[in-house]
Amino acid sequence: MEFKDKDAIYLQIAAYVSENILLGKWLPDQKIPSTRDLAIELEVNPNTVIRSYEFLQSQEVVVNKRGLGIFVAADGPQKVKAYRKERFIQQQMPEFFRNIYLLDIDIKDLEAMYEKYRLAIAQPKTDPNK
Repeated sequence: MEFKDKDAIYLQIAAYVSENILLGKWLPDQKIPSTRDLAIELEVNPNTVIRSYEFLQSQEVVVNKRGLGIFVAADGPQKVKAYRKERFIQQQMPEFFRNIYLLDIDIKDLEAMYEKYRLAIAQPKTDPNK
């Protein structure tokens, strides 16, 4: 993982965990990597991962099952999506709208670009029984 100067490292790690949840790599009620394992994987201090997990616990995205580890909350994906959507709307949308206005980009062009992007990343769902 490559860290950026813009946000605190613990928030970037929380975003990494959140993305894994949204992508379905870590499912609701599934155990996620331990503090130590994630710290080794990301090459950071374990205290930074602890801070990330505490932040995600405060957002009710993950839960600590004492003695068992950290697990994705049953409604963790919904919590992540709600938090990230609100943050995106408040922090990035104003600049986005300003840029499309200044660059005179038509909303229909944006819609077409988004649809092309969405189709490119969509993965066909396969039936596990086949």
